[in-house]
Formats: sequence, structure tokens, C-alpha cells
Amino acid sequence: MINDITGVDAVALANLIRTRQLSPVEVVQAHLDRIDAVDAKVNAIVTLADGAMDAARSAEADVMAGRPLGPLHGVPFTAKDSIDTAGVFTQRGSPIFKGRLPSTDATSVARLKGAGAILLAKTNLPEFSYWIESDNLLSGRSNNPWDLTRTPGGSSGGESAAIAAGMSPLGLGTDLAISVRGPAAQTGIVSLKATHGRVPMTGIWPRAPRRFWHVGPMARSIRDLALAFAQLAGPDGHDAFAEAGGIFTLDHDPSLDRPLRVGWLVEPGFGPIDPEVAATVRAAADALQAAGVQVEQVRIPALERDFALDVFNKIHVMEMKPAFAEATAGRRTDELYKMAKTMLALPDTSMADFIEAEQAAERLKDGFAEFFSRFDALITPVLPVPAHKHGVSNFVINGQTVDATYLQGATVPLNVTGLPGISMRFGTSKEGLPINIQLVGRWLAESTILRLASQLEAISPVKGLRPAL
Repeated sequence: MINDITGVDAVALANLIRTRQLSPVEVVQAHLDRIDAVDAKVNAIVTLADGAMDAARSAEADVMAGRPLGPLHGVPFTAKDSIDTAGVFTQRGSPIFKGRLPSTDATSVARLKGAGAILLAKTNLPEFSYWIESDNLLSGRSNNPWDLTRTPGGSSGGESAAIAAGMSPLGLGTDLAISVRGPAAQTGIVSLKATHGRVPMTGIWPRAPRRFWHVGPMARSIRDLALAFAQLAGPDGHDAFAEAGGIFTLDHDPSLDRPLRVGWLVEPGFGPIDPEVAATVRAAADALQAAGVQVEQVRIPALERDFALDVFNKIHVMEMKPAFAEATAGRRTDELYKMAKTMLALPDTSMADFIEAEQAAERLKDGFAEFFSRFDALITPVLPVPAHKHGVSNFVINGQTVDATYLQGATVPLNVTGLPGISMRFGTSKEGLPINIQLVGRWLAESTILRLASQLEAISPVKGLRPAL
């Protein structure tokens, strides 16, 4: 008998369902009960999928009839409310899209369903998926399950909060600069932003700037990330970027049967980093070294020459403003929340600065290419600080005052360059909040960082910790 179904990860749930130790109906109902019990405090869920229980009964019938089962058969999942779901509201955190009902699933949703997973609910986000805190005029503000006075992050903050609080074992988020890795760090779960193009963005809005957007899995275990990613990756015939991303499988890679070389970096290059976060990065590096991995502290000169956050800002403003302007055309001011107004009011980047930023992005790619010619992976911070209080706009870190956009300092380089990264917990702050590290791999080398993350997970000093709600 399973005492706490909502504490079991997706891989285990699938195995328990396959072996008839649990029924999909039991699993889905347990998560619906958990939502009913705790979401009033957390406000992570914006819409329940009406067909979840019918899908669970159908999945149970398949098990009992001995029909072929997918790798996630009967496992519930949630999806950020910018990701289209057929017959389930996708309202993008804005009154402008209130009542919007897609007729088709996003590719990522369709692929999880194709693996047997059951859509349970949609989760909260900032307006238009654009900010580091999940708050909007339509569904309000999400809270962090570890401390309700703090944010679970953005833009996939509702998703991170739902998984951390046991309302969902597996989810889909999107990432423009921070948005699956930062929220995972603030709530102590795991997430993967794969190489750009690995997972099609078809059925997700906004798409501009297309070169920076990603969709990826969020979960409570590394093996869940690996299994979900294996279902999600590959071309779909609609997203041109995905044509170059290729298929990912969980098959053993014999090229990894050797000692891996890993660098670790806290500063410089990412902006100021809190000492507790820095210590957690060092602890993860030391743990891998003790496990037989070749580890050394490094510097990446390209990150010091071109601050990736500045590069990102100069490029994305020019590409994202038209998308926001089109969506908000003719709308009343009271229908727009903070970030849509902020984006539309930003000055255009000059053509000279835009071209220089494009060149800087290429220099950053070259710098990482040089690094990965010598190393297999890189360990960095995810965020410069643990989860912060709601509404904070400025931070003092190591005596330096920075604005809230600096929370993206260590994550946005991977969006500018398209590199894959995993966010996973490896520490706890003095206030009892999760601290995650980021594992970065070379392009298309998700298997390498998943392997390293699995090693770290096995020896993690915080394995199994959950918020007490």
C-alpha cells in the first residue's frame, strides 16, 4: 500500500500502474485531492482539466485489458497556461485571453499524452509569460510552498509551486531567460532547459524572440526529467528550429564510459552571487570530485567580456515588443498588467547596439565552444539568491545593489547560446529555503548532464526534502 501517492515520482507511478499496484484513477484522484487541500494557499492551479478522471478510467481499462502501455501511462501532468491544451482553457495570464479555448494540443502536450500521461491542470504564470514572479490580473499571485510570503518564481512559477507542493508529479514549463530553471531553484524541484530546438515550441505563445524560447520538463527527480525529455524531443514538421534538434533517447552512450571533466564557476560573468549560493555550487563540485569526476574551478573569458543579460536585453526588446503590441492593440489600459506596460514603454534598441549585441551573442557561443572543447560540463549557480519575498525589485548581494533582472544573470547565457541546462537542488539556505545548482552541457549533450545530475542526486544532502504545507 502506498501511503502518500503525491510523494511518488512519475517513473515510480508509471511502474506501480503498470504492475497494477496502483490504478490511474487512484493516482489522479490523489492529486486532485491534494490540489483541493493546499492550492488555496499556493494558488498554482488556474484551470482543472475536465477530462482528467475520464482519461484515468480509460487508462485503467487499458491496464486491466493487458493492452500496450506507454512509458507514462496513467501518470498525471500539469502544464503552464501559455501552452495550448485542446478543450482546456489556455489564457496566458491575461484578461485579453480570458476564455480562450484551443482546439489542438501543443506538440509537447500531445507527446506526453501520447506516452500515456493524463493532463490534470493548467498552472499560473506572469502575464504573457514575461517576468520573474508569477502574478497577473486574471488569476492572481502564486506563492512558494516553502514560505508563502515568497515567490515560486517566473515565468513557470505556478508549475514549480504545483510540483513542489505535491499537486503534480510532472509538468511542462517554458523558458525565455530563466523560466523553468529559476522557478525550480526557488521551490527545490528539478527542471531541464534542453538545447534550443530539441523540443518543438508549436502551440505555445509568445514565440518572439524565437531563438531564445524553450519548452521543457519540470519534476521532482532527474529520472523523471530524462523520461519526459525522451518523449518530448524531436522534430514535429512545424517548428523549423526543431529540425536541427534531433531525437533524444535514453539508450546508453558508450562515449561517456570514461572519467568526465567538469568545470565550476560562480564569479565573474554572472553578476554578484550570494555566499550561500556560492558555497552550494562549490559543495556540488566537491561531491562530484569525491565520486571520481575530474573537477576544477574555471573562468570563461567570453562571459566576462560580454555580460549575457545585457546582450539578451538589447536583442529581445526589439523582437518581443511587436508581439506585445499586436496582442494588446486596441485594449484598455486596465486590461494590462505590469510587464506588458513595461515592455511596451521600453525604448527601442538602436540599430548599432542591436548589431553589436548580435555579434556579442556569437562571441558567447564561441567562448562556450572553446570551454566545451576541454570540459564535458559546467556547474554554476541558477539564481544569485534563494527565493525572495513577493514584490522585491532590488537586491543587495555582496554589497552590490542590483535590480531584479539580475536574477537571470546565470541562466540567460544558456538562452543566448542555446546550451542545455539542468536546475537541481543541492543545498539549503539559513532560512530553510532551497538552493539549486545549474549543470550546463555542450549542445545536444543532455545525456551528459542528466548522468551527472543523477550522480549528484544520489549523494545530495537534501534528497527527499519537501515543504510542510
